[in-house]
Amino acid sequence: MAANVRPRRSVLYMPGSNARALEKAKSIPADALILDLEDAVSPDAKAQAREQVCKAIADGGYGKREMIIRINGLDTPWGADDMDAVAKAGPDAILVPKINDAATVEKLVEAMDEAGAPAATALWCMMETPIGILNAKEIAAASNRVAVWVMGTNDIAKDTGAQHTADRLPMITSLGLCMLAARAYGIQILDGVYNDIKDEEGFRAICRQGLELGFDGKTLIHPSQVGPCNEVFSPTEAQLESAARIVAGFEEAQREGKGVVTVDGRMIENLHVEQAKKRLAMAEAIKELQAA
Repeated sequence: MAANVRPRRSVLYMPGSNARALEKAKSIPADALILDLEDAVSPDAKAQAREQVCKAIADGGYGKREMIIRINGLDTPWGADDMDAVAKAGPDAILVPKINDAATVEKLVEAMDEAGAPAATALWCMMETPIGILNAKEIAAASNRVAVWVMGTNDIAKDTGAQHTADRLPMITSLGLCMLAARAYGIQILDGVYNDIKDEEGFRAICRQGLELGFDGKTLIHPSQVGPCNEVFSPTEAQLESAARIVAGFEEAQREGKGVVTVDGRMIENLHVEQAKKRLAMAEAIKELQAA
């Protein structure tokens, strides 16, 4: 990917027990797929789902999409077997639910190493419990193997009593605390799911809010949500044209030894150049992903 940037605009959950869904996922234009062994799989189908998702990773065919497997927690009857099998399968990342503290992260990293997970396999964390959110800073600092946090907004609502509202004001504190901790430690962070798959207008509004709050993308529960999500979380043409002018204007000013840089009537500082370069790199990475 361009400049080591990895698009995670749309990250779609796929039930690990549904072989047809796993095959269909190969043609869905999501940036990343989460093959789920947890919530989407009934207890009597856990073993079969585990076998299917590991085979799907081994067989490939998903292009350059990032492939993640969500396992059951290590404190469940299926967690240890999930970790052992999934680590050996070597997906891009292993997603674990209900991360409550730094000790849990350390235990998971140790389990990944013992099970033989490749060094390139990252650990993703579900941030979805009140105690986990209160411990966000310690969790973020626990291991360099943690690459991404996923907000579990349904569980946050359940455990706090917060309601799902259009502006999400009842859970804005939870979202904000996790955002701050993730950014402080260089972790990417994904917004939670939107439950009403028929409400495209509401979904777009929540995507825009997630973008404005600083999320890198959003987790999804239905393929119909992928297109609108990609659109909202992609840089616009106007933004890219502005970014290109900022980078070019700054470089020209440096060559000429100018101390003050203005582009489109605005004073440009290093932080603006950094943001512009990041936006251009993301656009290039999206093109590469779409072309694969």
